This record gives sequence, structure tokens and C-alpha cells, in this order.
Amino acid sequence: MTHEVILYTRTMCSVCSMVRDDLTNMDIAFTEVNVDFHPLELMKLIGKTWRLSLPQTNINGKWMFGYDPVKLLKALNDD
Repeated sequence: MTHEVILYTRTMCSVCSMVRDDLTNMDIAFTEVNVDFHPLELMKLIGKTWRLSLPQTNINGKWMFGYDPVKLLKALNDD
């Protein structure tokens, strides 16, 4: 099953690292957008989700906020 996954992160974010590690360990291809290096992407993200916190993960058009391994697995298996 192919997923479109975009992970929005910050450089010094341990929670972001946990989501990144889980996706990597599950062999899920994803695009990482580090908003520290792409501040315009942060503004676009806030406009879409109305949230300032990170990580934010978009899986096949559905948003997941923070780190919740159960929700992550469910979102990846919903299709």
C-alpha cells in the first residue's frame, strides 16, 4: 500500500524524531519538512491546520498531531 506522508518537524524536537524514527522503522516513505529551514512552510502549515505545535503529520490527506504510535498505525492502515 502506498501512502503520501508529509512530516513537519523542527531541528531540536525529540517528539519529531520519534515520529521520524517510527516511519523509518516501518519502511514508510515520507517527505520531511523542517520548518526551521523553511519558515514559509510553517506559515502555510498554520494556515492549513491552525496549530503551532510540531510534529504535524499528513497521511493521505489526514492530519495527525504530536506523537501517538497507535493513531499513526491506524492512519497508515485506514485505506
